Amino acid sequence: MTPTPRREHVDVAIVGAGISGIGAACYLQRETPGKSFAILEARGATGGTWDLFRYPGIRSDSDLHTFGYEFKPWRDENAIASADKILAYLREAATENGVDDAIRLHHKVIGAAWSSEHAHWLIDVQRTDTDELIQLTANWIFCAGGYYRYDEGYTPHFEGRERFGGRIVHPQQWPEDLDYTGKKVVVIGSGATAVTLVPAMAKAAAHVTMLQRSPSYILPVPAKDAFANKMQKLLGPERGYAVTRRKNIAQQRFIWRFCQRYPKVARKVVRNFNAKQLPEGFPVDVHFNPAYNPWDQRLCTVPNGDLFAAIRAGSASVVTDRIATFTETGIELESGQRLDADIIITATGLNLQAFGGVTLTVDGKDVSLPDTVAYKGMMLTGIPNFAFAIGYTNSSWTLKVGLVSEHFCRLLSHMDAHGYDTCRAELPDLAMETRPLLDFGAGYVQRSIDQLPRQGTEAPWSTSMEYRTDVKLLRRDAADYRHLHFSRSAHDEPAMSR
Repeated sequence: MTPTPRREHVDVAIVGAGISGIGAACYLQRETPGKSFAILEARGATGGTWDLFRYPGIRSDSDLHTFGYEFKPWRDENAIASADKILAYLREAATENGVDDAIRLHHKVIGAAWSSEHAHWLIDVQRTDTDELIQLTANWIFCAGGYYRYDEGYTPHFEGRERFGGRIVHPQQWPEDLDYTGKKVVVIGSGATAVTLVPAMAKAAAHVTMLQRSPSYILPVPAKDAFANKMQKLLGPERGYAVTRRKNIAQQRFIWRFCQRYPKVARKVVRNFNAKQLPEGFPVDVHFNPAYNPWDQRLCTVPNGDLFAAIRAGSASVVTDRIATFTETGIELESGQRLDADIIITATGLNLQAFGGVTLTVDGKDVSLPDTVAYKGMMLTGIPNFAFAIGYTNSSWTLKVGLVSEHFCRLLSHMDAHGYDTCRAELPDLAMETRPLLDFGAGYVQRSIDQLPRQGTEAPWSTSMEYRTDVKLLRRDAADYRHLHFSRSAHDEPAMSR
């Protein structure tokens, strides 16, 4: 009889090898060097978003001095960076911190079952390159896969879509063979993807039209941060980066709080920036006057005002209207206007998916995520030894990920020091008032909000979107574990390290 092969066991299984997963692994390696971990990545490459999206012009919408890791300076002169530069930065961070060997590509986590008896997770993994099903065990799961589906984007129903004689493309599945040189292109959407695509495609297309149902806030920003580049020369990469990072964090916080406190003034300021960038007589209030207040949804930035430059040059235009139907040659709008197109890009958003769609069970019972409540924005009630990282929606994503990773390492050290192997968050009051986990007006969030966990109204049950608040809660304050229950299982099975 052939003996059953022993499963690999790690202290921490990190789901996702994007900016969050690589960051979490680096923190584990730096702060808890004795811990074993594996990074389970469904795709065949690291980098997450920055390797997945291949559409023209893809770039960050946050400055890399705050979007980058605190422990690794951003050295490029461009603060708003293209995907290839971000990808190189992430992969360099992984190599420098010795986490490359822990990455398991083509490993898609499809389910995980917690056993209180053994105090570990049994993780079901599908090899996406061979379809082989394998299992491993882990003391903890750290979910770092973000909150949207990687395999498909969101495209609403468009009447008459099948009639269109040209090509229809969603940015999340950008084809390598798409040649838009000299073509008429319509980009449907007004978010970050659309405002990136339009100026990038306008360089080669005959004309690009951004068709939006309603406007978004769009703010021109310098691609290069003069202050950052000066500080790097004066103080060196490490100290210059640290100073710039503090400055930019404060700046982001000021802008967000100003917009929240004085929305009417903020609206006028953004409008004035837009008007100065647009041709004289341009109908600013038709195409750049959102119905919502600044930062009720994420504010789109355009480096060096490239979108406005394309409009001034006549290679791009904006139309604000609703689609009546696709036609053989383009789109007919509700106003009766027709837009001719050879190619239509549906930059219509993302499909949200909590924790990569992984099915979770605890002692044989299925976990219902909407029935859980987030603790410190990093754990969920009723799910032992499970942590996650979701970044800020009003600031650089990675600022939150870094703080969560730090606190996670502190939690592991606390458990080791006291001999615990199990940790779970417990509500002080089952009738506690809750609200949606993501208090954000974006369409992709609102479409799936009922599938997500909840959050409370006060710390530690509220999911803060304030960096300073989280610095105090997750880094500076003495570890407060009043709402965590720690225990030691009776079963003490020896583990197999990586």
